[in-house]
Amino acid sequence: MQQDDQLLAEMALRNWFILIVLVLLSLFWQSFPVTMGVLAGGVLVIINYRWLGHSLLKVLGDPQLASEKGFKRNYLFRLVFIVSSIYLLLVRGGVHPLALVVGLSVVVINLIITTVKRLY
Repeated sequence: MQQDDQLLAEMALRNWFILIVLVLLSLFWQSFPVTMGVLAGGVLVIINYRWLGHSLLKVLGDPQLASEKGFKRNYLFRLVFIVSSIYLLLVRGGVHPLALVVGLSVVVINLIITTVKRLY
């Protein structure tokens, strides 16, 4: 169990490291919308990942206390939050759409890195 906790902590830290690297790489475009798109997407997906992890730990920790309906309601609320945030970033925030997608890929990149590290 401690190894799993250590893995989760390592992944949480690596999410931020990957985001910093992607933001630094986005500076080569010398475009504020590109850099803000990567940053906003990365922060949004990290918040979503942590929120999902917290919800799962709550449900798995005490299934009687955290009902299935509560988990579903939380999932729906999280989905509405993410969709509305992405909408506002694209429509009102002026971020570049592809840069936002790159930022939203932080957790996926982290999962690929973690899988490769564990395989080899």
